[in-house]
Amino acid sequence: MTSTPIAFPPPVQTPIQTSAPRRTEPAISLSATLEPLWVRALLIITALTFLTVFLFIPLAAVFFEAFKKGWEVYLKAIVEPDALSAIKLTLITAAIAVPLNLVFGVAAAWTIAKFEFRGKQFLLTLIDLPFSVSPVISGLIYVLLFGAQGWLGPWLREHDIKILFAVPGIVLATIFVTFPFIARELIPLMEAQGSEEEEAALVLGASGWKTFWHVTLPNIKWGLLYGVILCNARAMGEFGAVSVVSGHIRGETNTMPLQVEILYNEYNFTAAFAVASLLTLLALLTLALKSIVEWRTRENQALPQE
Repeated sequence: MTSTPIAFPPPVQTPIQTSAPRRTEPAISLSATLEPLWVRALLIITALTFLTVFLFIPLAAVFFEAFKKGWEVYLKAIVEPDALSAIKLTLITAAIAVPLNLVFGVAAAWTIAKFEFRGKQFLLTLIDLPFSVSPVISGLIYVLLFGAQGWLGPWLREHDIKILFAVPGIVLATIFVTFPFIARELIPLMEAQGSEEEEAALVLGASGWKTFWHVTLPNIKWGLLYGVILCNARAMGEFGAVSVVSGHIRGETNTMPLQVEILYNEYNFTAAFAVASLLTLLALLTLALKSIVEWRTRENQALPQE
């Protein structure tokens, strides 16, 4: 009896892969970046309309009203003794509040971004407190502390120390409403940068001050500049808290915003807009200085290193 051989199927030849399999990239939707022309035009027109109505027209109106009666009337309103006193007090207040907030902002940001400790979240909440509290309420807090019937009022009166309705009260109120700006500008920046560069500098033998001046400060200089600009603008333009603690004493405790309010309430519109235009020019000057510093820094970085 002859046996029939069993035929097995031929083995399946699996090709040897000589390279990693190619991954199929998902199709990228261009609808998020390449909007139709009419959509882009609508967005641009909306933004320009908003800026025109709420920024450019009000700014133009301020300068138009200030110069409506000519240069002589404008200059007379600026050099008036009460106006000069308000300008001087505003600059003094900003010159005190901004450096103090700079020191606090850098110290607070460095502490929060570089270290872990108990109460860290509570410290962040305290830094944000002036953002959630009305400036008028912050002024009333100082009245409660330093007023004649306040907690420290009798002691201050016995020692002939005047805080309310004087320059110290105005400076304290300004510091309170402006101290979050620099810290809040630096905290996310320093957290994103991490602490590797500082640790490397310390391992190489640099002291704490050298590490700060040569490693930390160059890395945060732009964030620090933006924070200082915001802090300075708010310090010069603060109204609510300063209005509560100043007492509105002409020639003594009126800052520029308070002087504008008094002149406007007296229907002296030209003088009010003249002082307002000067306050606006100070803000624009601050922005111009920022732009100049940025331009010079970019030029220095573009120079070839010898």
